[in-house]
Amino acid sequence: MTPDAITSATRKITLVQSEMLRSLKAGQQVQIVQTVRVGSRKWHANVAGTFRHLNYLATGITTERLPQDDIVVPILHFTKANGELSSIALDENTVVTLVA
Repeated sequence: MTPDAITSATRKITLVQSEMLRSLKAGQQVQIVQTVRVGSRKWHANVAGTFRHLNYLATGITTERLPQDDIVVPILHFTKANGELSSIALDENTVVTLVA
């Protein structure tokens, strides 16, 4: 099930990318490119696969706090060509495209 709106508590996903993600159907082929940054170094991580579904990972801390303190991360689930089930956390540096 794909959420009506793709939101993140900490990382903003563009409206264009959000609309694209919401339009995905299970079984479609996707290409995912994520910009990874460690210190001043950046590189692109690329992966392709078959879209399964999109949902959220809600994390929190172990003490009782306000629900607004939870971290909510959109997660894209897909299957790689070798059959491996995989998932990726989406952020403002992630670009998902449909492969024709």
